[in-house]
Amino acid sequence: MVFLQNLVNALQWGSFYALIALGYSMVYSILMLFNFAHGDIFMVGAYIGFGVATTIVALTAMGAFALPGWLILVLTILISMFLTSFVGMFVERVGYRPLRDAPRASAAITGLMIGIILETGNLILLGAQRYSFPSLIETATYSFGGVFVTNKKIMIVLVSITLSFALHQFIRHTRWGMAMRAMAFDYVVVPLMGVPLNKIAALTFAIGSGLAAVAGILFGVAYPVLDPYMGILIGWKAFVAAILGGRGSVVGATLAGFLLGFIEMFVPMVFPSTFRDLIAYSIILLILVFRPHGFFGEAYSARLRL
Repeated sequence: MVFLQNLVNALQWGSFYALIALGYSMVYSILMLFNFAHGDIFMVGAYIGFGVATTIVALTAMGAFALPGWLILVLTILISMFLTSFVGMFVERVGYRPLRDAPRASAAITGLMIGIILETGNLILLGAQRYSFPSLIETATYSFGGVFVTNKKIMIVLVSITLSFALHQFIRHTRWGMAMRAMAFDYVVVPLMGVPLNKIAALTFAIGSGLAAVAGILFGVAYPVLDPYMGILIGWKAFVAAILGGRGSVVGATLAGFLLGFIEMFVPMVFPSTFRDLIAYSIILLILVFRPHGFFGEAYSARLRL
């Protein structure tokens, strides 16, 4: 029973990693840069979701209109995805586009600085105090043979898998998705064939940021306390999941995110919890020794522009 209970918890944690890892993987596959500010965009999305949800709940309490909690949550997710996508596009336009032909170290340092700016801006605007994400839906607990599952955990996992599948279909079966795949294949030649690099870059950042916002809102639903630095650690772990999944692979990033959640939950069952990160990342390092390009990465993609 302990195993199954930890499996449920691992699915929830893996959902957060998977959604954030998708943004890392997309940006790296198309622009060959690591958006180290992505974890903080996850934080910004959570705070935007907090503001949207709080506003809608306040209007509902004032009698402006009456909406059920699940509909408020849906509206919060959609509006926050839209707003956070503009944050991502702004970061790309101001922070990364001028450095597109610069050494990659410059872009990496820029990403770190953008993350610090987002964190500091949050502190200036809202202060250092933590905020509690509003409770939009009642928690219902179900028992299956001694394993307890809440409706929130089920929702988080289903939303994560659904969005990952939707992104996979978008990339595989739409014109813009085809352009993104072409750009990931050859960054230099494809723009010469008429594919608009700037539009593809902005779209990539917008989609990745929107997914990070969903992860932030779902994180707020599961763990209601919001913190200006909440995106640092989870962002770095999602980055590891993106690398493990393979460059540009939606399926790989999703599976690696869930795998990382599983490892982090099951390691404390055997070893002291203080060794959790050490053992988890030692396992990932061992996997990368035998699969240096990740689960679904290809050898040519690592040689193409490096």
